[in-house]
Amino acid sequence: MFEPQESTPWYRSRVFLVAAPLLLLILLGAGSFIAWRRSSGKEAHYAALEQQRAEQRAQALAEANSQAPAGAAAQPGAPAQPGTSPVAGTSTETASAHAGRNYWTNFRGPNRDGRYDEMAVLTQWPAQGLSVLWKQPAGLGYASFTIADGRAYTIEQRRKKEVVAAYDVNTGRELWLQGWNAEYTDSTGDGPRTTPTWDDGRLYALGATGELRCLDAKTGAVTWGKNILSDNQASNLQWAMAASPLIVDDKVIVIPGGSGGKSVVAYNKLTGAPVWRSQDDRAAYVSPMLVTLAGRRQILVVTASRVLGLAPENGALLWSQSWDTDMGINVSQPIVVDKNRFFISSGYGKGASLVEVTGAGNSFTARNVWENINMKNKFNSSVLHEGYVYGLDEGILTCLDVNTGERKWKGGRYGYGQVILASGHLIVMSDAGELALVKASPAGYSEVARFAALQGQTWNYPAIAGGRLFVRNANEMAAYKIAAE
Repeated sequence: MFEPQESTPWYRSRVFLVAAPLLLLILLGAGSFIAWRRSSGKEAHYAALEQQRAEQRAQALAEANSQAPAGAAAQPGAPAQPGTSPVAGTSTETASAHAGRNYWTNFRGPNRDGRYDEMAVLTQWPAQGLSVLWKQPAGLGYASFTIADGRAYTIEQRRKKEVVAAYDVNTGRELWLQGWNAEYTDSTGDGPRTTPTWDDGRLYALGATGELRCLDAKTGAVTWGKNILSDNQASNLQWAMAASPLIVDDKVIVIPGGSGGKSVVAYNKLTGAPVWRSQDDRAAYVSPMLVTLAGRRQILVVTASRVLGLAPENGALLWSQSWDTDMGINVSQPIVVDKNRFFISSGYGKGASLVEVTGAGNSFTARNVWENINMKNKFNSSVLHEGYVYGLDEGILTCLDVNTGERKWKGGRYGYGQVILASGHLIVMSDAGELALVKASPAGYSEVARFAALQGQTWNYPAIAGGRLFVRNANEMAAYKIAAE
């Protein structure tokens, strides 16, 4: 008597057919609103930055006029807009004053290991924090600073251009800009990721989309340039190029990650001509390092799936060791521990290991001395002090015995910030822009001081040179006095 009724599928129901278009409109509207809000936020930031730099130039002109002889007023200079023509300025410190003592000329310091040994730093900070030398808006991006000849260099996103900028270390005054058309955008943050490398009066800068430039460090003039991705038939990474160029002898080493033997590439540092190409690995986010292991000078490279040593003269493979993570994401810099061992760590479920390299001539092998999950550096790197490794294990400061991998302590939450070592202490930049001073001791976690240094998310590495601590993020940059009294 009762015939079974065929039910209407939910996706054909009247309620769904009416609600679906409304829901789609809401989602599209929300997405458009988020994009608009992000765009308007960037526009306001760029406008504030440009206004501050214009005021800075006006002040410099007024100072120059006040010091000029009567009737010889200084001519107003062109605004330092990103482009092909740099605008030179005068630093308050001459190059001769720094000749022979340029120190922090590489990403994470002279050996790329986050260690500062140039001079003693303050290990008792004032209650209000370190004395600020200058603070001002910055372009977008995750680069750190390189310091040489009284200038601090970095790379920023300024609207639709990537821009290398030179700043006076004492005043923060922008001395020159050099830019090119390139824009990398991502939900985690826009702008370039690498740090420029200074060498013998030249600056080597790599943008997020693979644009490599050799610049005159004094004026910003372009010596040569090319795109390392198109030049090596390579694709960009999910989070863009992040490995800072490395100078070795007469070569500049970069990691485009091309297949067919074009993963690691050496160009002549003066002309940009290719010297050698090597390996087939997909690139990671780790900068190459010049090291000596097992008595052999070599380039230490971390790719998406392994760590390896290459001969600087021709790129020949000396040894390799598997180091694969979830999705091939390696970001943390290795640390040379002694004459034949190095420490390496990665997040994304991997952990840490002490690797030993042995051999002679051109025949070497590598093996894990130990491997565990006691340290997981995600996109930050550890430092080594007196046999112990200090780093952020998924955002929590941790100490390991480098010889055994044993955890000595874990404490202090700094998020995905950065750590450098100076005067037996850890200088920690939290991902919220706070600077902290922590004792580098296996006895236990002991924070000495902490203060708010920058506003906003901060994933950029600090840099130290001449007793000045340079910090930046995508909102602002600052220099603090950190030299010991």
